[in-house]
Amino acid sequence: MPETWIVTDGAVGMEAQGIAVAEAVGLPYVLKRVKPTGPMQLIPTRFQHLVPAKGRISASQSNSPLAPPWPRLVISIGRRSVPLALAIKQLGGAYGVHIQNPKVPAHFFDLVAAPVHDDFEGPNVITTFGAVHRVTADKLAEAGAGYAPRIADLPHPRITVLLGGESRAFSFPPEAGARFGEVLAAAARETGGCLLITPSRRTRPDTLRAVADAVKDVPHVVWDGTGENPYLAFLSLADAIVVTEDSVNMVTEATGTGKPVYIQPMSGRSARLSRFHVLMRERGATRPFEGHVDPFDYAPVNDTEAVAAPIRAVLGLDSRG
Repeated sequence: MPETWIVTDGAVGMEAQGIAVAEAVGLPYVLKRVKPTGPMQLIPTRFQHLVPAKGRISASQSNSPLAPPWPRLVISIGRRSVPLALAIKQLGGAYGVHIQNPKVPAHFFDLVAAPVHDDFEGPNVITTFGAVHRVTADKLAEAGAGYAPRIADLPHPRITVLLGGESRAFSFPPEAGARFGEVLAAAARETGGCLLITPSRRTRPDTLRAVADAVKDVPHVVWDGTGENPYLAFLSLADAIVVTEDSVNMVTEATGTGKPVYIQPMSGRSARLSRFHVLMRERGATRPFEGHVDPFDYAPVNDTEAVAAPIRAVLGLDSRG
C-alpha cells in the first residue's frame, strides 16, 4: 500500500507540489482528491478542523477511500485540504506535512513548508522560495534529449513560452493572447530565433488560437494538446523563458532551470503574487518581459530537497547526498 497520501482539492498545481515532495522523500504515494460534502460545506474551511476527525472523514468525498490502512506520511497542499489532512493524521498517526500557509496554527502539523511570500513563520516551518517543484537537472536532460530531434532545424535562441489563463485574480482573453503573440513574434524576428509555446489547463482554447495565429510567420512550435505535454522538454531546450505572471508554479519551475526567465503581465492583480514577483526580481531570477530577451545568470530556484530531507530524517529513511 502507498505509504504517502497526497491530499488536495484536485488542482493540478497543488498536486504537482505534493508529488515533488513525495518523490524527493522516496516513499510510494497516492493522490487523494478531496472535498467536503453535505452540511460540512456550510462551515468555513478555517473552522472545519473543530469537527471531530471521524466526522470530517464521513462528511467528505474522495477519489479513493479515506480509510485504513492509514499512511505513514500525509502531505497536504492548500487550505482546503487542511481539515481532512489533520483528520487523517489524528486517526492514523501519520507524520503530517503541509505545503503553503495552512491558515491554522503551524503546530497542528509536524512540518509546514510555506513560500516566503506567504509570510508564515513558526518553529516547525521551512520557508521556501516560491513553489516546491519537480524540475531537476536529470529530468530536464532526459526530456530534452527525447524531444531535441523534433526541433533540430529550429534556430537559436529558442524562446520557450509558458501560457497561463483564467483565475480568480487574472484574465487572459483572446485579444490579450493576440497582443502577446505579436510581441513574441517580434522578439523571435529580432533575435533570429524561434518560439516553443505550451499552454496550461487554464488557457482558453480561443486564446491559444489567437497566440498561435499571431506567431504563424516565425519559426515556432505550439503544443495543441495532442499527446504528452512537452513542458519539461521546452524548459530543457530553451535559451530563454517567458512566463505569464499568474502562476507561482510555472514561474518557480522555470527558474529551476537557471535560464533567463521573463514575466509577462496579465490583466488583473493578486497581492500575494505581487509579493512573489518582487522577491523573484530581487533574487535576480526574473525580469519583466518587454519584448526582448537577453542572457543573465542566477542560482536555480529549487527548495524541494530542503523540505524532503527533514522528513526522511524523521521517518528514518536513508539520507540522500
